[in-house]
Amino acid sequence: MSRKTFYETVAAAIKDIARHGYDSPERLEHWRRLIEAAAASSFVSMDEVERDVRKTMTLAYYRMVTKGGLLKRMPQISAYTLQRLTPALQSELNRRIISSIDLIKLNRPVAIAKTVQRFTGWATSVPEGGFSSDVRKGTYKYVEVKQDLQKAMSALPFEERRVIIDQNAKLMSAINSTVALGGGAIAAIWQSHKHQKGYDGRPQHNKRDGDMFLVRDSWVIEKGLVKRGAGAYTDSIEQPGEFVFCRCSWIYIFNLRDLPADWLTKKGTEVLAQARTKTKELLSA
Repeated sequence: MSRKTFYETVAAAIKDIARHGYDSPERLEHWRRLIEAAAASSFVSMDEVERDVRKTMTLAYYRMVTKGGLLKRMPQISAYTLQRLTPALQSELNRRIISSIDLIKLNRPVAIAKTVQRFTGWATSVPEGGFSSDVRKGTYKYVEVKQDLQKAMSALPFEERRVIIDQNAKLMSAINSTVALGGGAIAAIWQSHKHQKGYDGRPQHNKRDGDMFLVRDSWVIEKGLVKRGAGAYTDSIEQPGEFVFCRCSWIYIFNLRDLPADWLTKKGTEVLAQARTKTKELLSA
């Protein structure tokens, strides 16, 4: 059944209730069942949705992992490390595909329920006997009623697309995190994208933009180069992309020299000084 048929069913239901009013529970239930069936039949098939989800997310994964796009974003990561982490990344891809499909499945009955609820609310407000023929032929065209009933269903394709986009962003965030931590990241800077045109980021995320966080129990902490608790830890707050439609991301730090000086222990300061001296000697040789 097409979306056009759904709209036709809604129009017929409104016309009938406007003529007869709420004169019996049976009439109301009759139209409720027809609207519910027409709405359910107007959806794009879940097989098609699943193909779209798999195509979109697999393509993003292919570019980032299979083709090594992630290595350009994180030059500190070796191809060997990326290959070693591939099973975990593949598992994350599969998990995100399943969650996207599940969310879309859950949203569909909600949209139908909202439509039926709105129809019920309007229909039960129409007095028994309905509106007069003059009113039905006159200024009362039920346009607002039709628009209200169709609102939840009309928004659904857009919402389903947003689910895929959101889950894809979560996939990219999880891939970045898995690879960065597996490759020895020691800290990360929160990037909020607050200056991105058309993006309305959460205030607390925009405020966090540019803040640096330590990776808990990283190699620099284990070696005593960085003070424990010198800064907040990446796992002490929600992760970028964790909240719905969040586009924030981490910029990962891998080198001791990129940390604030007051985060370093005495040993860390000495190790960094030695590394800088050695670099100067190599350059001057």
